[in-house]
Formats: sequence, C-alpha cells, structure tokens
Amino acid sequence: MFACGPAWAEPTVRADDPRIARMGRTVAQADGSLRFAYPGVRLSLAFEGRALSLDAVASGERSHIEVTVDGGAARIIGLSARPRTISLVNARQAGVHRVDILHRSESWHGVVTLARFVTDGALLAAPALPERKMLVLGDSVTCGEAIDRVKGGEKDSSWWNPRASYGMLAAQALGAQVHLVCHGGRGLVRSWNGRTGDDNLPDFYELAIASEGQAVRWDHAGYDPGLIVSAIGTNDFSTGIPERAAYVKAYEGLLRTLLRNHPHAQIVLTEGAVLDGERKAALSSYIAETIDRMGSARVHAAALLHHPGDLTDAHPTKAQHAAMARELVPQLRAVTGWE
Repeated sequence: MFACGPAWAEPTVRADDPRIARMGRTVAQADGSLRFAYPGVRLSLAFEGRALSLDAVASGERSHIEVTVDGGAARIIGLSARPRTISLVNARQAGVHRVDILHRSESWHGVVTLARFVTDGALLAAPALPERKMLVLGDSVTCGEAIDRVKGGEKDSSWWNPRASYGMLAAQALGAQVHLVCHGGRGLVRSWNGRTGDDNLPDFYELAIASEGQAVRWDHAGYDPGLIVSAIGTNDFSTGIPERAAYVKAYEGLLRTLLRNHPHAQIVLTEGAVLDGERKAALSSYIAETIDRMGSARVHAAALLHHPGDLTDAHPTKAQHAAMARELVPQLRAVTGWE
C-alpha cells in the first residue's frame, strides 16, 4: 500500500506498536497497520524527538481524523483513497511530545488504515488509559452526527464530532475509557426507513468493522466494560411505533448476549434524546417491560430529556450533547458506584 523508504530513512514504527495506546475497536493487520471504522477510536503516543509523521489511507473520500499535540487545538484532517503522509509534529528543537489521533467519522463513511509512524526520535512508554471501561451502543446521535454543524452550510462528514458526544463526555466525567459502537440510521429491529434487512444493533455489536462489504468480527474478550449504555430506538420508531411483543423480545435477546459476553458490566438502557411524545412514551414503556422480564440486578433504565437539535439539523447540538451527559452521569454513578 505504501512504498518503503531508502535504507537511511528515519525510523518507522508499526501502527500496532504496543507503545501506542489504543481505545476503541481496531483490527491489526499482519503488516502492523491498523484498520478501524467506528467513531471515537483513539490512538495516543508519546515520543522524544523533533518530528513525527503518519502514513494513512481511507476506503472512501469522507473519513476524517483529528490530531492534537501536547493538548493543543485539534487539527481536522480529511483522508481519501489515495495514501498520504501526514506531518503530526515538526518542531524546531527536539523534546517530549504527546500526540492523540481521534477518528471522527462513521463506519458508512469509510474504513481508515493507519500504516505506520515515522520519527527522528524514539517512542516512549504508552500513555496510560483509565482502568474503568465503558461501552456505548447507539445510532447517529451516539456517533456524534452534526455536532460541528455550520449554520446555512451543506452537511458533510466534517460535521461529525464524537469527542463532543454525550457518550465520550460521560466517560470523561466518570474517568473511564469508552468504545462507541454505533451506526447512523439503524435501530434495534429496523432502520430509519422501516427496513429490517440491514445490520441493526444486535448485528453490528458483533463487529469490529461494520462497513458493508468489509465487515470484520470483534473479539469481545478483548474489552471488559464495567458499564454498558444502550441508547437505541429512535430509528425503530421513525416510521411508527413497532409492535410491542416483538420489540421487547428482541431487546431481551440482545441483553442476554450482553450479560453473557460482559459478566462484570452494569447495563443501562435509555430511550435517547430525539424521540418525544407518544413515541418516547412507548419506547420508555418497552424498556421498562424488557427490564422487568429480564429480572437481572445488572440491567437498569436511565431517562433523558428531549433534545431536538436546531433549525440546521435535527440531531442534538454540541450544547445539547453536553446537557445529555450531565443528565446521564448522576444516573450512571448511582448504578456503578463510580465517583
């Protein structure tokens, strides 16, 4: 994919090097590259030197990453199907630097491959990740769709910002790392347009990469969350209220899988922030019945207020995501005991 440099080239570091901390679902390749597609995937590293660059490529033209160096302002970088080398650090003098790379885009925007890093210095020990672990399951709201909207602008994939999403904000407040496993337009049993043949939550929960034609299964043994939040249902209800018994049965099936795969997790179900009125009431009732039928002390409900977005986009705004996190965190603390 990427041509090798001459023998005197600066040292190269595989993207899967253990000195690079990884958060989120990634797939390591035999050549040391990393592939991923869910938003919120983050790589963090520290190095001592003057320069650091990254070789990266995407399967399409809509994927974005953001890069922060030494806690500074985020730089948003668009990727494409043409491999490119991205300069991450180019300092006048050698020093110790912390670099964080965050995937902003969704699975359907494309699959990103990070091939390798090149530096004139040396990597240091991997930055420590929080011991607490969260898993947040959901749809486009969980993915951070349209958070960075531009008033009057034409919507594109640069508007997605998982860093400012309620899930990542809640994890930060709780001192936890987090995996966002989400897919825009999908639900528990059907998609936004009523189709039932797409991969909905019980399907893409099983995947490390959920892009069509490029699906890769996820090994659940690789991540043991203490808290799972399921914020699904908006798209199930977009074409009307689904039949109660079938919906509850499907949620029960998903919960049995979650309880089996994640024996240390408390699981919290929420109706999300987009639905309102009778549809929100119906989903809340379905959740309550599901929890009652499960009879598990590890399954709980959490309520969110209605956050309808704005005139530019119906997805919650950045301020509304922050409000959603503030609403959720006390309820999650009560369930987990995390201070």
